[in-house]
Amino acid sequence: MPSRIIVSRTDGIGDVILTLPLAGVLKERFPDVHVLFLGSAYARPVVELSRHVDGFVDWTELGALDPKKQVRRIQELQADYIIHAFPREEIAKLARRSGIPVRIGTAGRLYHWTTCNQRVSFSRRRSDLHEAQLNLKLLRPLGIDRAFDLDELPDYYGIRPAARASLPAGAAGRRTHIILHPRSKGSAREWGPENFRRLIQLLPADRYRISITGSREEGESLRDSGIYDFPQVEDVTGRFALAELITFIGQADALLAASTGPLHIAAALGKLAIGLYPPIRPMHPGRWAPLGTNAHHLVLDKKCNDCRKGGPCKCIQDLNPERVRDLLESSIPRTILPATGLSS
Repeated sequence: MPSRIIVSRTDGIGDVILTLPLAGVLKERFPDVHVLFLGSAYARPVVELSRHVDGFVDWTELGALDPKKQVRRIQELQADYIIHAFPREEIAKLARRSGIPVRIGTAGRLYHWTTCNQRVSFSRRRSDLHEAQLNLKLLRPLGIDRAFDLDELPDYYGIRPAARASLPAGAAGRRTHIILHPRSKGSAREWGPENFRRLIQLLPADRYRISITGSREEGESLRDSGIYDFPQVEDVTGRFALAELITFIGQADALLAASTGPLHIAAALGKLAIGLYPPIRPMHPGRWAPLGTNAHHLVLDKKCNDCRKGGPCKCIQDLNPERVRDLLESSIPRTILPATGLSS
């Protein structure tokens, strides 16, 4: 019976979100286990959304220490297991030097053969499984070895109720609040400002309030695109730290984006989350679709690798704004009637 488990995932926000169900499954199987999440400092507000995580270990701070202090800090955690959900050689070596008894990693990393004493064989690149399902394969050494359906995984996020709170659906004159997140900091193929502008034109101003999110630099890159030229549009780019952005998303009704951290945050919060994806592996929605009770994705049904050579992705840019509008309007929670703002 494990008593203290470190889950190590130090990459992007979306990746971290899709690792939270792993903590939920651990708590279901071992109710008294203490789960620690080793992650980058910027992702801490995301990790702290989950009631299944008992503590956060800041790799940004830990990684800056000298090797002896790193070992001492890890040993102070008294962990008996570590799960390398995102493999990093320096963390794998640190876990071994620190004497963590059970060290779980994938068999495909050569350095795991000298740093991990429990190795799980599977290929992320060649698999048809979702990233969240692949993460759960690392639980085999703990006796958890079953196929998890995508529909059941949102129940394992463990999102605290306060994070999900929306503004009152019955507020007088309230319009449906939609967040558009056009950019991705280069982490995903993008739909393009022209398509977002066309979508805004298709959404009646008296029914929808629209916020544009992103970094300050991303906001500036959109300045000449025309998407701010509508009375119902509010530019909030560069305004929020991550914790504030999470609160802002929690107060909205819907979010539309490519495969980015904010999309996965919205899905985990139970918001209407619509992701726009290319059909290219490994970026396709089969691997990275948002998971949530009201999460959706759109992708062209075709095979194409043209954008691997550079330049824009025609497949994602060819997604019709009318198609996005139709999915948006058909998926708005029925507790909100955009024309009146009244509870149904």
